[in-house]
Amino acid sequence: MELTADCFKNEIATALKSYDRHVVCLEKIPEEAAASLKSLMEKAIKAYESRGATMRHGIALDHHITIILSQTESEQPLCGIYFNLHSPYSRKPEAKAEPTRG
Repeated sequence: MELTADCFKNEIATALKSYDRHVVCLEKIPEEAAASLKSLMEKAIKAYESRGATMRHGIALDHHITIILSQTESEQPLCGIYFNLHSPYSRKPEAKAEPTRG
């Protein structure tokens, strides 16, 4: 069986529906999320097909989305699509100033 992004169109559609309804993202509108999902799915498929003999997963991610394809007993792997949630308002720790030497 040849894997393509279209093999996971139901999973992608469900993820996009959830993204549109629940995820607030200041950097990606839903149309950009759809393009990212398709691109990441293709990368995850390549990673899955080229994995080592002892590996069971193919993973692809960007700053906002992670896709994991996991080997199963059937021909088609399981597909997990996760949204990497974070707050754009969270503060990064301030860098400590180095003491001056004199």
